[in-house]
Amino acid sequence: MENDIGIHYVRGGNVVKRQIIDKIKQYDTIILHRHVRPDPDAYGSQIGLAELIRANYPEKVVYTVGEHDSSLSFLAFPQHIEDTQFNNALIIVTDTANTERIDDERYKKGNFIIKIDHHPNDDAYGDLLWVDTNASSCSEMVYELYEEGREYANWQMSDAAARLLFAGIVGDTGRFLFPSASPKTFETAGQLIQYNFDRNQVFDGMYEMERKLLNLQGYVYQHFEMDENGMAYIKLPSSILKQYDATPSETSLLVGSLGNVKNIRAWVMFIEDNDTIRVRLRSKGPIINGLAKKYNGGGHPLASGATAYTWEEADQVIDDLKAICKEYK
Repeated sequence: MENDIGIHYVRGGNVVKRQIIDKIKQYDTIILHRHVRPDPDAYGSQIGLAELIRANYPEKVVYTVGEHDSSLSFLAFPQHIEDTQFNNALIIVTDTANTERIDDERYKKGNFIIKIDHHPNDDAYGDLLWVDTNASSCSEMVYELYEEGREYANWQMSDAAARLLFAGIVGDTGRFLFPSASPKTFETAGQLIQYNFDRNQVFDGMYEMERKLLNLQGYVYQHFEMDENGMAYIKLPSSILKQYDATPSETSLLVGSLGNVKNIRAWVMFIEDNDTIRVRLRSKGPIINGLAKKYNGGGHPLASGATAYTWEEADQVIDDLKAICKEYK
């Protein structure tokens, strides 16, 4: 179907997947983007799809761009390319809900833009969209695209692509513990682990922590606040990060820590990052992505991110989340 601005938008279904495959066949140069501050699903879907395209169309020039996050070096590295490479290129953006979060604004220079995402479609950018909010991860969607490609265009899965897609699924499902992990998710993971890659290396890269982060995790457990409605929060100003020799990006490993606290319903972690405050929201029931959208962010109903610019604004987030948890039945 088409939405009211004339862009093809299909939630699932074979038609849009075949349209994407046809576009991949059509272009000689393909450039893949993902969101800023990448997580394993950003790398998994972006670079995993790139490896899938390289395996099936070795004659094509395929690039993956965006600022590298050193915590994801165990997975892969993006590439640095010149502006001229974008001329007449197909652009595929994965795991990115809105244009403000696309890493590398040169995506606008491409000839045709495809959006593949599992976040709510608040920003319907691109010329061809495939958005499925029921998918556990964008990496799971890329595996679905592979399944269609196998039937439609004789696609083959590569070990490199399987490894990246598996990592993306593991990351966005919290090792399959989050409610987003469906029977389809487990089935997909079961298919991917049949390929030749080291699962232990993936898990170690994603979840091993240096002692300094374990110490910071201890600080989180000692200093978080929780009210009678199960709303909890922790503030990590730059002074605390400096004390534990931790970077803002490294704290991503700690966001789920409070999920083990008995009777918790939703929580927010604030991480000071230069002149902004990263707001990481998680929930076991109350819907929080509307709150994230209010504060310059967005995401999933139970896992979202936002940005605050002062600690006073952070306190407003806390008050709003308290109200959400109080109203939750």
